[in-house]
Amino acid sequence: MQVRIRLFAQLRELMGGDLQEDVAGNRITVAELHRHLERTHPALEPYLPTLAVAINEEYCLDAATEIGPGDEVALIQPISGGAEAAPAPRYLITEAPLDRDALRELVATDASGAVVLFEGVVRDHHEGRAVARLEYEAYAPMAERQMATVGDEVLAEYADREVHQIAAHHRIGMLEIGDVSLLVAVSAAHRGDAFEAALRAVDRIKETVPVWKREHGVDGSMWQEGVSPRPEGAEHLAGA
Repeated sequence: MQVRIRLFAQLRELMGGDLQEDVAGNRITVAELHRHLERTHPALEPYLPTLAVAINEEYCLDAATEIGPGDEVALIQPISGGAEAAPAPRYLITEAPLDRDALRELVATDASGAVVLFEGVVRDHHEGRAVARLEYEAYAPMAERQMATVGDEVLAEYADREVHQIAAHHRIGMLEIGDVSLLVAVSAAHRGDAFEAALRAVDRIKETVPVWKREHGVDGSMWQEGVSPRPEGAEHLAGA
């Protein structure tokens, strides 16, 4: 069986593109795939402990999960988010500038006494380095689904706090200083709950949504290091 493994950002550059792996039999578990990659691609070995696995655009929750013919596998390394349709989708990855008013309209309800809108903005420095621009890349279909999962998680977590709606849009492509890369909107009956739920949603998006960013500066460009993906209840590939 041949398994196609999608790679992104620095991993794709390291390996020269996606992988097409020939494995014995017509099924392989995630644990077996991990061992296969250790043997056949030594350059990947330093990265494997930080990776998560997605199968058909969903995080894998069990290292014993089997991969079969036609399944799409993606390795998700540490991660750094339009259409003109009305209304806009609540969760969106787009190359277009983000629309604050559209996002606010998606979450506002008659019962909402507070709407919090978080904006992630490209700044001109990072860890002491001057930054000229940032380039964002996403595993877009999975990223949109994972943002929706985050929204559902946070709404469930705050189910007894009158948090009403959550929406998130992430921009990808080349962004200049001052451009908005991420918008997260939360509505609630009370401002404290809206602020708290918004912070929780932003943190979970940063932890789980497969988006990466390349920093461009006077000394060239580099992919920013991030955090290992932490989907709710998921086992990392390294734990196989």
